[in-house]
Amino acid sequence: MVKATRKPLNEILETVRHHRRILNVGCGGCVSVCLVGGHKEVQILCTELNLNLKLEKVIARIEGYTVERQCNPLCLEELDDLIAGFDAFLSMACGAGAQLLAERYPNIPVYPAVNTVAIGIDRDVGFYEERCRACGECVLGYTGGICPVTRCAKSLFNGPCGGTHDGLCEISEADEIPCAWHQIYLRLQAQGRLDRILKCREAMTWQRTPCRPIVQEPYKERYYK
Repeated sequence: MVKATRKPLNEILETVRHHRRILNVGCGGCVSVCLVGGHKEVQILCTELNLNLKLEKVIARIEGYTVERQCNPLCLEELDDLIAGFDAFLSMACGAGAQLLAERYPNIPVYPAVNTVAIGIDRDVGFYEERCRACGECVLGYTGGICPVTRCAKSLFNGPCGGTHDGLCEISEADEIPCAWHQIYLRLQAQGRLDRILKCREAMTWQRTPCRPIVQEPYKERYYK
């Protein structure tokens, strides 16, 4: 799931203090789950911003509203009847949601209130770990379910570099970063699939197509005729 962190309050204030009425739009999806952009976080940010603007004697007002998914155009439709009178948006969704909001309302400035940082897993309340870079060429089936792109410091595809030592990565300063390929070796060994590690993979062909479309196989005939 996409993980994000909130931008510093001063940075957000700088973007909104030149407007008079701003709608802070939250998202009930990923950013809500990682406790940074859901209904509660929208209300907290609105309160903080309005308080600071009042202390600065800035004539501006921040109001909040949370949609189910900011990355889905159908979910944004409910904003159509609410935006009258607003001269700017804050978006507490991921970068994709913020862009769709800006696309739907191109005449209203959209300012991100959060930074999209990773696709990760939940470790504990408010504590997450990156696990995927959305590279478009998943090799988890060959690497024992351990992503070499994300978990190797050099994103190596075919075994460890010369800097691995006692199962640790050379960039470790306090012996805390495990070597991803050492972990892959142990995982495949435990599964009786160690022969998989001997097969070389071609270098990653990073997807650089601007705004690359993602169409599921059953729907390709619908969009590509």
